[in-house]
Amino acid sequence: MSKLIGRRMRYRNLIGGIAAAMLLCAQAQAAPAAPQGNDAIYMYRGADRDRQLVDKAAQEGKVVIYTSLATKESTPLASAFEKKYGIKVELWRANSDQVVQRAITEGKGKRYTVDVMETNGPEVEMMAREKLLSEFYTPYLADLPASAIAPSRLWVSDRLNFFVVAFNTNKYKRSDMPATYDGFLDPKWKGQIGIEATDTEWMAAVIKKMGTEKGMQFFQKLAAMRPDMRKGHILLASMVGAGEVPVALTLYNAEVESLKRTGQPIDWVPVDPVVGRPQGIGVAKNAPHPYAALLFADYVLSPEGQALLASMGRVPSSHKIKTALNDFPFVMAYPDVVLDENDKWQKLWDSLFMAR
Repeated sequence: MSKLIGRRMRYRNLIGGIAAAMLLCAQAQAAPAAPQGNDAIYMYRGADRDRQLVDKAAQEGKVVIYTSLATKESTPLASAFEKKYGIKVELWRANSDQVVQRAITEGKGKRYTVDVMETNGPEVEMMAREKLLSEFYTPYLADLPASAIAPSRLWVSDRLNFFVVAFNTNKYKRSDMPATYDGFLDPKWKGQIGIEATDTEWMAAVIKKMGTEKGMQFFQKLAAMRPDMRKGHILLASMVGAGEVPVALTLYNAEVESLKRTGQPIDWVPVDPVVGRPQGIGVAKNAPHPYAALLFADYVLSPEGQALLASMGRVPSSHKIKTALNDFPFVMAYPDVVLDENDKWQKLWDSLFMAR
């Protein structure tokens, strides 16, 4: 899982360090020529759109996906698409930083191999800023909340992560959990709560929701509680399941669901304000298989694809899928804010929680 510490700095370093990787690309086989006319394909809205898309995607025969979605979920998703359309899916799965690096390296080297990128929202926004993505039309955009569509319209959110409160069910009940984060300032919670050590975007979104004065007061008081700081959402979730950290304030509900389904004594509750973190999908501007790229995006955003994600414990973006995984009010941590304001929020986070 990609972390927020130094994300903006890593973005600068990533762009600055592309040259060495480009040299390796140049030494490899000749890059295929850039395809022409993908934007027209992506934005076509004629009455024959769906039939044309399926037929021409079948002629292309495959689609190449770069994703950070876990293999246990990305593989079933790819298999379902292959079974439905008979189009081979080539998956390359890595963490979100690696997805960005590979996509940008290949783009700079004019090696057009990828068709679809699917990863964390801030990383998809990085690729959009590098002009690697194109706007695309799909009828399923109508099923998404406005907040799921990037301001640039170069990518959309296909799934969400929510920062929720997780607790060990051998130690606490759902009814023990406060309705708002302010409730965790009660002295009885001291020594009982943990926070993931890189969740600056959660803090930023909560402060923006509460208002600067109230939000700053809350986080100063929370820092005084000296919560257990653990790096890694999966690690922290495992520690909650083991009872080592009884309550965690910033876990992703999809990850808690995964542990819960294996029988671990862990559950979660949405505590106000719930912060949503978009995961995004975009089609490559120079995709070698543009019809298949668009068809895959269509499938992922369709009720069928969204229901499949939900069945695997992921939180679908679509309004059409009813699930307890997103049945509560929330605010969004916008990727452009995460990238552009990271230095400001990182400095505050470090002063509050990491300077001990």
